[in-house]
Amino acid sequence: MLLAFATPQIDYHAFAPELVLTGALVVLLLVDLASDRNRPLLGAVAGIGLLASMVPVLTLAVDGADRSMFGGAYVVDNFALTMKALFLISGYVVVLLSTNYIAEGDYYEGEYYFLLLSSILGMTIMASSRDLISIFVALETLSIPAYMLATWRKRDDKSNEGGLKYYLMGVFATAIMLYGMSLIFGWTGQTVLVEIGRSLSQQGTKPIVTLGVIFCVVGFAFKVSAVPFHTWAPDTYQGAPTPITAFLSVGSKAAGFVAIMELVFIGFFNQHEIWEPMFWVLAVLTMTIGNLIALRQTNVVRLFAYSSIAQAGYMLAPLAVAGTAATRDQSISATVVYLLVYSAMNLGAFAVIITVARKTRSAELSSFGGLFEYAPGLAVLMTVFLFALAGIPPLGGWFAKFVIFRATAGAGTGAGYTLAVFVAVNSVIALFYYARIAQEMWFKPVPDGDTTPVRIPPALGAALGICVLATVAIGFYPQIVGRLGDMAHLV
Repeated sequence: MLLAFATPQIDYHAFAPELVLTGALVVLLLVDLASDRNRPLLGAVAGIGLLASMVPVLTLAVDGADRSMFGGAYVVDNFALTMKALFLISGYVVVLLSTNYIAEGDYYEGEYYFLLLSSILGMTIMASSRDLISIFVALETLSIPAYMLATWRKRDDKSNEGGLKYYLMGVFATAIMLYGMSLIFGWTGQTVLVEIGRSLSQQGTKPIVTLGVIFCVVGFAFKVSAVPFHTWAPDTYQGAPTPITAFLSVGSKAAGFVAIMELVFIGFFNQHEIWEPMFWVLAVLTMTIGNLIALRQTNVVRLFAYSSIAQAGYMLAPLAVAGTAATRDQSISATVVYLLVYSAMNLGAFAVIITVARKTRSAELSSFGGLFEYAPGLAVLMTVFLFALAGIPPLGGWFAKFVIFRATAGAGTGAGYTLAVFVAVNSVIALFYYARIAQEMWFKPVPDGDTTPVRIPPALGAALGICVLATVAIGFYPQIVGRLGDMAHLV
């Protein structure tokens, strides 16, 4: 007897951001085939495609209705829309960072932008995924292009080494995550997160569930470069093209946090006695080890790799005290706000690094010596981004740190108060290595005595403008992101 096939109901408006982005990928391929090897038109197509994908995100936000498809496996709500907007805007800034970097190097631009947009497509899918299968598909869609982008400098040994580490550890982490998902599916018989949460709440905690939850968290701890799953990050960040380093430190990290929040707050929420202690330990180790090792770095990109690891520790902290309904929403809001603010600050810092490296051809800390003498504007901008990352008012970073303190200390538990202390101490430690870069720019002499002004291409100038405007505006008007964080709830 043949079973009748029921055609799924597809809401094309809800799918519109992904459909537009997929269309941009097709156009990018066609333009690449019809053009020469290096054409600035390709970067423009990629940027326009990302901006065009923002249009349906905005129309969906104005509509305000939550949309669900495929039995709850794909959901478009305020949380998903906020994260899609973050991925698309961050991707657009990365395209601006890449325009001159790729055009002036020995690179095939078409392949580069195609892989970049493919990875962003996976991130937008991740934002709406509420099913184990769709989460895995989104993870692979964003990860596989990122592996290739990390090794883009094929003639550079450090790029090959860093990319290979990223790939091997990424595959290993994915295998662990898949094993955890298989255990959860085997016990509950469900892949949709809402159904998993309902099943686990009825059956209670079992050893096989504990193992499944641990493996799933470990798999995504790699994506956010949490200690001790961070060892790929420093070498990969240093070896990858600098715009891709910025992309991995913002987009890939944010996608990992999105997946973690979807899993633990929807599927595993009633198993908080398992994941709360895990996040507590991961947060403390990640922020402390990341900051302490960053103090010893002499390469700015490597320093920012460890800074990015430490920042992940701050974002993990609210998740360690989110085991009750009263603290869950505040923890989600704090993590979302931190991701939004961190993206602007970090992308801005990398924009300055790329601009300075165009003149010095170096990413060593000493290459920033005397920057104020020949590029005072860049020195001021870099100082803004550095002290914003350190959480100094009135720049945007202060509000990011504030919401973390509020979420951890506001939980009213010993674990929360202790985490708040760790965040405060580590913020002071981080200030030391951020101040080292500022000291180099403002008080040290130019290493080679060359005070020729730095030429800032229009694309890099636009990226710097977007990032500094966002960083300063959030500092003075934190309700810009505070309201987005309050609306971004998972149910």
